[in-house]
Amino acid sequence: MNLESPVKTLDKSQEEVYSFLMNIENFEKLMPENTKFEKISDTRFLFGLKGMPEIVLDLKEGIPHSKVVLGAASDKIPFELTADIKELEASKTEVQLLFQGEFNAMMAMMVKGPITKFIGTLSENMDVIA
Repeated sequence: MNLESPVKTLDKSQEEVYSFLMNIENFEKLMPENTKFEKISDTRFLFGLKGMPEIVLDLKEGIPHSKVVLGAASDKIPFELTADIKELEASKTEVQLLFQGEFNAMMAMMVKGPITKFIGTLSENMDVIA
């Protein structure tokens, strides 16, 4: 299952956006309200959305300054969340979140709505990048 967030344009440099997303603690600022968030290490955090099981994400890869890849730490729900970061101008950047998960048809049907809303909220909240 592949999902895409709307493209978000930020008045920040590509490097600033990349640095923000490479800091695991900053994902707490991007999460929807009332989301459980717990930093486990510098490359791992746990979050829990209402009505969904808690998920542990690992920072899998960072390609300066164009891509940040997070992935599920467990094989039970295998997925990756990639932030594609594109420079438009020196201080203007576009970010799009891409979700790729391997789910059976039943599971995909159940999680598509909540995950689409989740990555949409993460994208909207990127205004906090300072």
